[in-house]
Amino acid sequence: MKLILTAAVDHLGIAGDVVEVKDGYGRNYLLPRGYAIRWTRGAEKQIEGITRARDAREVRGNEHAVALRTQLEALDVELAARAADEGKLFGAVKAADIVAAIKKAGGPAVDKRAVTIAKPIKTVGDHKVGVKLTEAVTAHLPVKVVAA
Repeated sequence: MKLILTAAVDHLGIAGDVVEVKDGYGRNYLLPRGYAIRWTRGAEKQIEGITRARDAREVRGNEHAVALRTQLEALDVELAARAADEGKLFGAVKAADIVAAIKKAGGPAVDKRAVTIAKPIKTVGDHKVGVKLTEAVTAHLPVKVVAA
C-alpha cells in the first residue's frame, strides 16, 4: 500500500514522505490515526503543503530551540474550560487545548505531541506545562485555567 505520511512515524519517515507499507499496517494503524493519507495522483499535490507545514513547526537547531523557549516562557497563556462552582473541571485539559491556547496567546506553532502534562489538569488555577522542543531543550510555561 502506498501512503503519504502526514506526521512523523518512528522507523518509517517524516511528514511528506511517500512510503510503501503492508496493507494491514496502513489500513489498521496509519490511516485511522491520521498519520497518513492514501497516495493518489491528486493527493501527491498535497505533499508540498505538508512539507511546508512541517518546516514551519520544525525546530532548526539548539539556538532556535532556546529562542523558542524564551518566547514560550514569556507568554501569558490563559485557557477557558467548563468548570463547576467549586473549581473542578468537567473533564481535563488536553495537549491540543494547550496548543490552541498558545497559538491564541500569540506564540509559535507547537506540535501537540511535544506538550507534556506532568499531572492531569482537572482544576481551575495556575499549572506548569512542559513543551519539548529538542532532546536538550524543554520549555516550562505557566498555563492559567479559568472557568468559562
